[in-house]
Amino acid sequence: MEPIDLADKLKQIEDTWSPRVVAELNDYQFKLAWLQGEFVWHCHDETDEAFFVLEGEFMMEYRDRTVPVKQGELIVVPKGVEHRPVAATHCAVLLIEPKGVINTGEAGGELTAEPDRWI
Repeated sequence: MEPIDLADKLKQIEDTWSPRVVAELNDYQFKLAWLQGEFVWHCHDETDEAFFVLEGEFMMEYRDRTVPVKQGELIVVPKGVEHRPVAATHCAVLLIEPKGVINTGEAGGELTAEPDRWI
């Protein structure tokens, strides 16, 4: 029941594409992550996924289009929609998704992060 300093938490994260939980609300988690480069194509069949850009900007790629997402903007990817975040430069995001969600969905691979890891 205390404020969470997101800027301070971001300073503690060194790896890109490695979300860290900073808070929970019912069955949802708020996660911080640094993005840079290209992520893997993936989807989440059971849940929507929200990205709020804290610093920088990134492109959300869908199979049929690309959407720029800038600092201060929020984008929600509906469940079952294949997508890939791509950040040309270092970008900080706040992710909002249910507990236990695997960042790469069913795609797996070397960018798969350990779920429910707190900072």
